[in-house]
Amino acid sequence: TTSVPIAFTTIADPVQIGFVASLNRPGGNMTGVTLLAVEIGPKLLEILRGVMPSATTIALLLNPTNPNSETQLKNMQEAARRLGLELHVLNASVERDFDAVFAKLREQKASALIIGQDVYFNAESARLAALTVHNAIPAIYPLPEFAAAGGLFSYGASRSDAWRQVGIYVGRILKGEIPAELPVVQPTKFDLTINLKTAKALGLTV
Repeated sequence: TTSVPIAFTTIADPVQIGFVASLNRPGGNMTGVTLLAVEIGPKLLEILRGVMPSATTIALLLNPTNPNSETQLKNMQEAARRLGLELHVLNASVERDFDAVFAKLREQKASALIIGQDVYFNAESARLAALTVHNAIPAIYPLPEFAAAGGLFSYGASRSDAWRQVGIYVGRILKGEIPAELPVVQPTKFDLTINLKTAKALGLTV
């Protein structure tokens, strides 16, 4: 739209996907909050490495149909090289792919799993958590629902904080400010959720 202002939240880089010209100067009819879900991928790797310092092989699950998958992969490969880890990439885009993914995990003898940020994975976070528990694989994902459903860890920007900020922007727009002059907000509050029951079952001390 060129007439109705849009205030968004997005897991992606809003510049890369064409929402805005830049974070500081959106320049169009859209502004909002980026959750940095793609950018924090290396932090997920660091958290797993901190709990499992002897780990040498980590698996990364991506949805190849996600336009951010290439960026996520590049960020994670660079982080893995920096930490001296071997990174195996697995792909899933529909539910029937999950069984093959976890069979491959066992075959590769990966020490842990990072689940890449993806809207489909968000919807399937409870199933993914159950599969990691069933296969006794330490795993991390950005959404707290994943840890609540049995996954070992979640780490990501506070969504409630992001929604509050979008609400503030909506109020400012309704009072006459224009999106082009409202910088895209990046999060300052991040939530780390640990499922201690799962940690204990996996023999991990957090």
